[in-house]
Amino acid sequence: MSTLWVLIKRNVKIFFKDKGVLFPSLIAPLILLFLFITFLGNVYKESFWVSIPQGVEVNSRLVNGYVGSFLLSSLLAVCSVTVAFCANMQMVSDKVTGAACDISVSPCNQSVVALSYYIATELITAAICFVALGVGFIYLSAIGWYLSVAEAFLIILDVFLLTMFGTALSSVICRFLKSQGGIAAVSTIVSAAYGFICGAYMPVAQFSPVIQKVIAFLPGTYGTGLLRNHFMGGIYRELSELFPAEVITKMRDSMDSNLYFFANPVSIGAMFAVLGISVGVLVGIFVLIQVFAARRKNR
Repeated sequence: MSTLWVLIKRNVKIFFKDKGVLFPSLIAPLILLFLFITFLGNVYKESFWVSIPQGVEVNSRLVNGYVGSFLLSSLLAVCSVTVAFCANMQMVSDKVTGAACDISVSPCNQSVVALSYYIATELITAAICFVALGVGFIYLSAIGWYLSVAEAFLIILDVFLLTMFGTALSSVICRFLKSQGGIAAVSTIVSAAYGFICGAYMPVAQFSPVIQKVIAFLPGTYGTGLLRNHFMGGIYRELSELFPAEVITKMRDSMDSNLYFFANPVSIGAMFAVLGISVGVLVGIFVLIQVFAARRKNR
């Protein structure tokens, strides 16, 4: 355990001392939030006002909270995965610099080394995402706070589960990368594509039926759905006093608070189960990779 703790501290310290990696990883979520608010905020506000029947008055603070909650859920759904790939660069960097070879000839067990990378990545990713979440909570309190205490804690749980998913996914992929160019290319692809395939940049309901069915098999979609439900639950309770249940259902469908698997509604519990099982499967794959690598080395 002492060796594991030393390696974890080593990986975390190297990440936070590397300003070229730290600042982009830390500032990227905040920049993304700024861009969301600046360029997409008005778009969603206008679409909301257009959908409201004439004669119905809605508090502007409620509308701001509606849009802000949607944008924050999108931000955290993306950053929990993309930041994990930046945090996992140390695993690849050690291979490039030869540090991995130096560690391999030491008395340290290779399974301990792999576990140290995994835990360090989780700690770094969670720290950055929770900083972004804290800024998001401050932003919501300024424009329109409608979260209950239970929903706030559930959002924290959602972010934690998503960081575990991002850490597990990045650990499996980075295990096969052996160059800085490789991790840079993968990080770029993930940053560009993941927001679309998890329904963060654009609601799944706006995709074609074929793409919706494909996205329904991706675990990240359900992580986004959890954040949508818990961020926007208080908003829907307020809106339910102004609109009939049918209208609220359409709103939830259009914003991915309601997700469907081949026309079958997916419950909140099922979303948690899908995300949790996905983390377990990815961790299992990572462990198997390490076991096979150790056996091959012994031969």
